[in-house]
Amino acid sequence: MPDARFHRRLGPFTLGDLAQRTGLFKVPDGVDPALPINDALPLEQAGEGCLSFLDNRKYLPALEKTSAQFCVIAPDLADRVPEGTIALATPHPYLAFAMISQAFYPGDAPVSQVHATAVIEDGVVLGENLNIGAHVVIGAGAELGDGVVLGANVSIGPGVVSGAGCCSDANASLESAILGERVHVQAGARVGPGGFGFAPHPQRHVAVPQVGRVLIGNDCHVGANVCIARGSGHDTIIGNNVWIDNLVQIAHNVEIGDGSIIVAQVGIAGSSKLGQFVQLGGQSGVSGHVTIGNGVKVGALSGVMNDQPDGAAVLGQPAIPVREFWRQLAAIRRLTTKKGTDR
Repeated sequence: MPDARFHRRLGPFTLGDLAQRTGLFKVPDGVDPALPINDALPLEQAGEGCLSFLDNRKYLPALEKTSAQFCVIAPDLADRVPEGTIALATPHPYLAFAMISQAFYPGDAPVSQVHATAVIEDGVVLGENLNIGAHVVIGAGAELGDGVVLGANVSIGPGVVSGAGCCSDANASLESAILGERVHVQAGARVGPGGFGFAPHPQRHVAVPQVGRVLIGNDCHVGANVCIARGSGHDTIIGNNVWIDNLVQIAHNVEIGDGSIIVAQVGIAGSSKLGQFVQLGGQSGVSGHVTIGNGVKVGALSGVMNDQPDGAAVLGQPAIPVREFWRQLAAIRRLTTKKGTDR
């Protein structure tokens, strides 16, 4: 069960209210839409008055044992719910559960305050209903939209723009950056430091001034301890609704298209361009000056060293088409076995 010390819970909500909120399922015939739902929990934890979900057949054994009163589930699995559980059929059970969970767990209640230890320099433009934590520093000429939240020790550099509804958690820093609306920057992230740019020389390398910016669209998520370097001359650009997991490195001049998902410990080298809805698996890497098309999927631990067309699915080091990767692996296995038995 979620710990109430850390997670604020609302509710109860009626079944009809949640159906209307999501728009993804209907109240089954013969079921009272006024039935109360007290919480949204995993199958193993849900009980009477609780709602759960199933989105993966792997968890059918957990479904068989659940005591949940309601279960959001795909239509072809609706008949698998146990006796006493009401199936709420939808083609998008995980999405429906996410929206329902947001109703119960909307995050901390909005608080309008500016901590006495915050340092706000000249020319800062402040919106309404801000929550500015302890020891925050906001540089000259920065702009904060309505409802911005800054956790303890956040550093906002001169001229930075953080749009309405943005949240930067404790110890994050923003410089040379313009954020859209509803961007969440998690703890310890660094947005806008200078990129790794220098002219090599046998005796002494020479720094190249990094005079670009970081531009981040609306509804983006920047994970904990992510580093997004500002552009060297061009801008580093993150599109709308991009989700970046923890410990990701994005170098200068990189462009990432709308809806892309960058999983933990990915590294993207300078001036590479990712299209829309690209997915990079954990610990994968992208070489510099590479163009990746729309909808490309890169498997975990892969190294992308060449341009990739729209819709490609690649895996390996260097990354090659997934089917080719598995064919090569099968061939290697055949070479290392004799009559089906390992040597």
